[in-house]
Amino acid sequence: MLILFKKIFLRLFFLLFPLGVSAQDRLLNILKTELNREMTEFQAIKDSSDRPYFISFRVDETKSATVRASMGSLIYSRTSHHRVFTPMVRIGSYRMDNYHQIRETSAMNRTEPSYIPLDDSPEAISQTIWWMTDQTYKNAVERYVKAKSNMAVKVKEEDTSDDYTPQQPVKYFEPELQNDYLRFNRAEWEKKLCRYSEAFAQLTDIIDGWANISVQTVRKYYLSSEGTEVAHNQVYIHLTVGASVKADDGMDLPLQHSWFALTVGHLPSDKEVQAQAAWMIAKLEKMKQAPVVDAFSGPALLSAEAAGVFFHEIFGHRTEGQRMRLESDGQTFKKKINEAVLPPFLTVYMDPTITKYKDTELNGSFRFDDEGVRGEKVMLVENGILTHFLMSRVPIEGFPASNGHGRAAPGYNPVTRQSNLIVETAQPKSEKELRKALKEELQQQGKDFGYYFASVTGGFTQTGRYTPNAFNVTPTEVYRVYADDRPDELVRGVDLVGTPLAMFSQIEQAGDQYGVFNGMCGAESGNIPVSCVSPMLFVKQIEIQKKAKSQSKPPLLPKP
Repeated sequence: MLILFKKIFLRLFFLLFPLGVSAQDRLLNILKTELNREMTEFQAIKDSSDRPYFISFRVDETKSATVRASMGSLIYSRTSHHRVFTPMVRIGSYRMDNYHQIRETSAMNRTEPSYIPLDDSPEAISQTIWWMTDQTYKNAVERYVKAKSNMAVKVKEEDTSDDYTPQQPVKYFEPELQNDYLRFNRAEWEKKLCRYSEAFAQLTDIIDGWANISVQTVRKYYLSSEGTEVAHNQVYIHLTVGASVKADDGMDLPLQHSWFALTVGHLPSDKEVQAQAAWMIAKLEKMKQAPVVDAFSGPALLSAEAAGVFFHEIFGHRTEGQRMRLESDGQTFKKKINEAVLPPFLTVYMDPTITKYKDTELNGSFRFDDEGVRGEKVMLVENGILTHFLMSRVPIEGFPASNGHGRAAPGYNPVTRQSNLIVETAQPKSEKELRKALKEELQQQGKDFGYYFASVTGGFTQTGRYTPNAFNVTPTEVYRVYADDRPDELVRGVDLVGTPLAMFSQIEQAGDQYGVFNGMCGAESGNIPVSCVSPMLFVKQIEIQKKAKSQSKPPLLPKP
């Protein structure tokens, strides 16, 4: 599930939480010492079947600061600093272990995350690590027994690949970012946010108008019994403005815009942010009066941003290799390697190694994934032909190795997840050409109008076998495009829905301008940062349904 950033953090927390490289060396050494000690102790267990063959330690040290303003007033300004420890204990062998799927049960492979001390005390940190690893080990033993029993009474599995892939050890140490890496004036930004959000107070029917900014660093550690030792940094800076109104029929109408940057200096100017706020005010006034659409099937245009979310949901999730291992998954593409799955003018790849695309910075970048594997560029589709999948260290038939896409939020076990999704076209068309093609298709289908999806706030998809393999993209700004020369008409109450294979076959043309959607994707391993890059799309056949809406009336009292 993909969502646009709705909470924003801020302030130069490097000044708030100074920490030198030597302290980080100490933490790395504490983790290494405890990992070696525990692995040695586990090998003394008499029953060899109960001995772990693999242990890994992850620590995500997050420093963040948040400032939020609403309607011209400061709501809060706060900081946080914490370390989350996530152990993994695997019992059995690479061939079959306690992480093996247990079919037709609700048994979960639990992880045991815990906060560890910030002061680099070897005694305190080792105590927490020891206790949490012991709990994880006990759960692993219990689940390993259940997994073996499940295999004994179920039919042969469709995919008999190993449960885990050995990895050559990697040693990579990146010094922690120094105190002056991000220069940020907290007081100045508090004033900025108040100015940004103050503009929304002029809208009579507004429910809320706000501005957020966040700065966050994540210092990531990964150590394994295979000998891997990785320590690296990630930086996320987000600025968002948003507002919402309520229509007379109870429908909530939100708009928001977010900017992502890797340095404070790359954030937009005051003039740009204030112009965006002014545009939102004018648009919300019109949206409240816009007609509500009915269910529809026909031609449409997807803006570059909307197309990026569209591809993330209906395509990206279905190329995540690890979920194809599950017999409960729909496995849409598992048997389609070297087959055409998209139009021949489209190429799709994932690339966590790049930090920007055509001068726009990307949110889904990283050096190493959460299994200690260096992130790789993965060509998924070349000229419409499916060529590869995203892979973690859980293999599937034909794809035995990771390409660095095992990802997880702090406290979750890694699974295959997306990074920076890039869609490119070999036959770019101008927006004018795409609109012409849309109107020609409308005439051919005998329809008076189609739709243009200008902006979206996210979406979700289902990939399992027990529910329809459908997707839902959530637009916030939608227009009815008429076949004649009438101007576009703003509408509301729209959800873009469908099924993947049917929708892929309807993509007809792509634009010459690219848009970027930076957001968070939520799935079984928690919320992780991702990016989607795509050109505008002309789709011959889409389906929309009415959006769910609140039944509450607008405020009865006038705005103060």
